[in-house]
Amino acid sequence: MKRLLASAACLALLTGCATTSAPMAPVAEAPPAAPEPAAPPVAAAKPTPAEAKAFADEAEAKLAALNEYAQHVQWMGATFINYDTEWLQTRADAALNEAQVSLALQAAKYNDVDVDAVTRRKLLLLRVSQVLPAADKPGAAADLAAVNTRLGSTYSTGKFTWNGKVYNLDEASRTMAASRDPKVTRAMWEGWMSIAAPMKGDYAKLAQLSNAGAEGLGFKDTGALWRSGYDMAPDAFATETDRLWSQVAPFYKNLHCYTRRKLNEKYGDSVQPKFGPIRADLLGNMWAQDWSNIYDVVAPKGIKSSYSLDKLLVQKKYDPIKMVKTGESFYTSLGFAALPQTFWERSQFTRPKDREVVCHASAWDVDNLSDVRIKMCTNVNGEDFYTVHHELGHNFYQRAYKDQPFLFKNSANDGFHEAIGDFVGLSSVTPTYLNQIGLLDKVPDESEDIPYLLKMALQKVAFLPFGVEVDRWRWEVFSGKITEAQYNQRWWELVGKYQGLSAPAVRPSNAFDPGAKYHVAASVPYTRYFLAAILQFQFQRAACDQAGWKGPLARCSIYGERAVGEKLNAMLEMGQSKPWPDALEAFTGKRDMDATAILDYFAPLNAWLEEQNKGQTCGWEGSI
Repeated sequence: MKRLLASAACLALLTGCATTSAPMAPVAEAPPAAPEPAAPPVAAAKPTPAEAKAFADEAEAKLAALNEYAQHVQWMGATFINYDTEWLQTRADAALNEAQVSLALQAAKYNDVDVDAVTRRKLLLLRVSQVLPAADKPGAAADLAAVNTRLGSTYSTGKFTWNGKVYNLDEASRTMAASRDPKVTRAMWEGWMSIAAPMKGDYAKLAQLSNAGAEGLGFKDTGALWRSGYDMAPDAFATETDRLWSQVAPFYKNLHCYTRRKLNEKYGDSVQPKFGPIRADLLGNMWAQDWSNIYDVVAPKGIKSSYSLDKLLVQKKYDPIKMVKTGESFYTSLGFAALPQTFWERSQFTRPKDREVVCHASAWDVDNLSDVRIKMCTNVNGEDFYTVHHELGHNFYQRAYKDQPFLFKNSANDGFHEAIGDFVGLSSVTPTYLNQIGLLDKVPDESEDIPYLLKMALQKVAFLPFGVEVDRWRWEVFSGKITEAQYNQRWWELVGKYQGLSAPAVRPSNAFDPGAKYHVAASVPYTRYFLAAILQFQFQRAACDQAGWKGPLARCSIYGERAVGEKLNAMLEMGQSKPWPDALEAFTGKRDMDATAILDYFAPLNAWLEEQNKGQTCGWEGSI
């Protein structure tokens, strides 16, 4: 490439030169000479396979170094929120983004080069691994990073005041989960939604800036870019998610119907009507993506659970560290090596009292090798017990593929990374596992399975439509199908269509309710969580089959099953080196994602729900 540029410069100088020789003596006029034929343009030589491989290797080394630096800066930005860490994070993110976009653009030059399979996959991943690409022009990366950082900081430092008390997200969420006063739940919900209103303009700017970058990479928009990372065409991937949702939508409608009736019985028609959508703030979760906090409202009559995981953890004197140690023991029981000492020294397990931090739980691979960490503000309860097992799934996945080249140090697709921890989480809350680790003295009789399955469905099945709609909304934002003025209206149209929910009151004209969700404010693609919700049950069914489990799928724990661990590790250590169907097949024997495992897991509950819903008018206007 340098040689070609030098040749072009030389040609430009030659055609622009003036002669300096002395003038000749005059001669008789002669007819003009015929013009010399123009020299043919110098064609750029087609890159060779060796040049393509060298580029991929150099790009990989550069990104590895930049990523490690950015990870350290981002860790500081998440655990010490102040002006200086925001300043550092903005610049580190900009440098990494600028390099990623530049390398992605260069990678496209090798699209037609006949390279080996490994290099071809690296070149592909360089193009599709961008989340928020900046345009390839001066200042674009810095502008995009600044907007992105502002959005994240607005979310993380969000607070509102109600009845003279200041609430952050944790406090508002706890109040909403515990309260059964619709005035209080509405106040918490509307208060938190209000923190996102100032984000709307910045979000529109973010979409504009990232779309410019995506177009420079050859994609229609940022949404098309996101959908291109699944080893299939963007439109085909959207169709695939529709197929998976259609497999489970009837089950969700049964759960919705039962829950709405129970809420109506508690609050009456003036708060929760018998028909139509459910009022979102009554479901015990700020985004109504998890309904398990209102189990007391919907609990089946005459069937009681003999234990509470929240109470068991307190009774057994668990603290945040013991919870994490227990999660680690699950993975080591499968044959995985214990976490390094640096994990315990560098992780954030509880909310510090002296500074602002991002409390949203996350797992980190700081040096792309062994410096793995989690960041949580852990509470001693069943929800965080599950979350610990989930986050550690990321860390053990990261360690499994640590010997892969940098560009392959990722999950088979982004749904896999989330699914591994959730799959282990399915075991972590079974009475079988709780008995295995001494939290529960005796495994209860199967007569308690309906309450147990209902609790799980309120968490897992209630999430599914939310997992679909978040990116459906963003895809429409990025494609330009909706304008900034339509952001909130369209959000609630999709919430109504997929979740069957409504806001507790008419929303203000300046509202930006999607921004009140971390993953929107932080620009984290969300379809991965929907895929994870599907894959975790597919993994569970496969693992329990491998373990020879004969009982109900919901009672299966793979704790201590080293043969399952060996097969699981064979999938994890592949990282992103192969298309995801290859990884899926390595563990499950199947090449297609399949939501029917959810139906198998919850079959007893679905039959029970259908019995409970007899005579009810299920569904809601616009339901699917």
